[in-house]
Amino acid sequence: MAVVETPAAPLAAPPVTEKKVRTRVRQDPVTLGLLLAVIAILVILIGLPLITILSQAFAESGLEALGRIFTSPVNRQIIVNTVVLGVVVGALGTAVGFLMAYVQARLNFRGKKILHLLCLLPIVSPPFAVATASITLFGRNGIISNQLLGMPWNIYGLDGLTLVLTLSFFPVAYMNLLGLMRSLDPAMEEASASLGASKWHTFRTVTFPLLIPGIAASFLLLFVEAIADLANPLVIGGDYTVLASRAYIAITGEYNTAAGSAYSLVLLLPALLVFLVQRYWAGRTSTVTVTGKPSGTMRMITHRPVKAILLTAAGLVAALIITIYLAVFIGAFVRILGVNNSFTLDNFKYLLSGIGNDAIVDTTILALIATPIAGVLGMLVAWLVVRRLRVGQGALDFLGMLGLAVPGTVLGIGYAITFNSPVTIGGVNVFPAVAGGGAIMGGAIAIVMVFIARSMPAGQRSGIASLQQIDPSIDEASTSLGASGLTTFRRVTLPLIRPAFLTGLSYAFARSMTTLSPIIFITTPHTRIMTSQILSEVDAGRFGNAFAFCTILIVIVMTVLGTMNILVRRFGGSTTPIVGGGL
Repeated sequence: MAVVETPAAPLAAPPVTEKKVRTRVRQDPVTLGLLLAVIAILVILIGLPLITILSQAFAESGLEALGRIFTSPVNRQIIVNTVVLGVVVGALGTAVGFLMAYVQARLNFRGKKILHLLCLLPIVSPPFAVATASITLFGRNGIISNQLLGMPWNIYGLDGLTLVLTLSFFPVAYMNLLGLMRSLDPAMEEASASLGASKWHTFRTVTFPLLIPGIAASFLLLFVEAIADLANPLVIGGDYTVLASRAYIAITGEYNTAAGSAYSLVLLLPALLVFLVQRYWAGRTSTVTVTGKPSGTMRMITHRPVKAILLTAAGLVAALIITIYLAVFIGAFVRILGVNNSFTLDNFKYLLSGIGNDAIVDTTILALIATPIAGVLGMLVAWLVVRRLRVGQGALDFLGMLGLAVPGTVLGIGYAITFNSPVTIGGVNVFPAVAGGGAIMGGAIAIVMVFIARSMPAGQRSGIASLQQIDPSIDEASTSLGASGLTTFRRVTLPLIRPAFLTGLSYAFARSMTTLSPIIFITTPHTRIMTSQILSEVDAGRFGNAFAFCTILIVIVMTVLGTMNILVRRFGGSTTPIVGGGL
């Protein structure tokens, strides 16, 4: 498959017949109804919370809070802390992701599939499982740092956050770069070798320059993920305060929605800037398949010293991941890991006998409700963007991706402020306090909405990528035979992109089960979520219960993803989960 990177050029004028078909498609009332419904849903899910944040931030009290952010030395230090954390985690996470992707793509060795699964493990685990295990292993009284090495380490602060966030988010860079490395045309490297260049010279002058866009994109993704993360700064941040944790304190500790909105706005700006930069960058170049299959054979690394160095480095990363998740698993079955290692099932009995059992059931049910809705909505947006719209495709794509581009903390605060009181339009009670109040379905509805908003963009990107590989004449033939837009989508398009649909469902479920930042602001006593309960157990110092919670959550997610994986294999297509959603 020869891959040629060329400047994006305007599309040539379509043939007359295609133009007529496109005109009929655009005037199809069913398609127009679907478009309006999708836009309305996206505005409710994402637009209203963002508008609320902006209105609060630019109100009088919000402007005062914004002024204090930039004039107070303490607040300026918080901004510096946030940027430093984002840059460090972005650089280290991208480097680790590059190493693991390069080893996976360019080395032949036993256990490649196991290494791949280990790299994906942080995706299906709670956001602070790594942090909790790291405290137990590497803290002041850690099993490894203190008991084995006699070197107590104050893991709280920037050092601990760097370790934990790098291990938590490097899979984003790993998946992005692995896909890019596998799609490179081997013919270019073969041409370099045929001219007498060494493998190092070929890597430095041919391979690496082709990977620079992917490396830069991965760095930006990890930068945003790091500055937007809330769970790990709450668990292991210590005195190292960042914008996400400061906004959380403003809302939950100070009950100051104006200050929370102001901090959220400052956090939102770099995230949206990165999103726009990536869209602009992607729009300037296009990847074009010329031959439909690789035009050469991928050159694998065979030089033994180099291979040994790469495998050793990758093995150390894998060993660290295994150690951390073994600590999570073993810690669930002992009384106090590292202090009292006697076997017990009390942690699971505690969870399954009361609030913990409610959280497990509620979280699983709400995730299962949100998953198909997010999957179908993502496919609808992809179909409208690629197939049905001639004007406004970019705007609709942008609106759909905002659920992932907006930091979870910002989205959660937006939901808490927007839907914490009844929303009325023209005197009609449209949303009866879905984010708070005493109604059981109130908190549940808000949580499902957040799950959909956060996980739908991954299916959208997967659907767009799949539809771009399918000849549009198939859809046009259905339209020319009189089928409505909905019929065409249901009977023609969706079956063709079924693998992408199932992959989007897998990601949606995993994301819904493991998310914390947005839903921590809208959980109620009537609707409990596992990640929120795990945080409560960690705050109370009950690490055994937290480890048991993490183990149960990972087992649930892996079971559902395994089922989805079987379905994807049965119906064809890639089984690689989408990570990051192409911010």
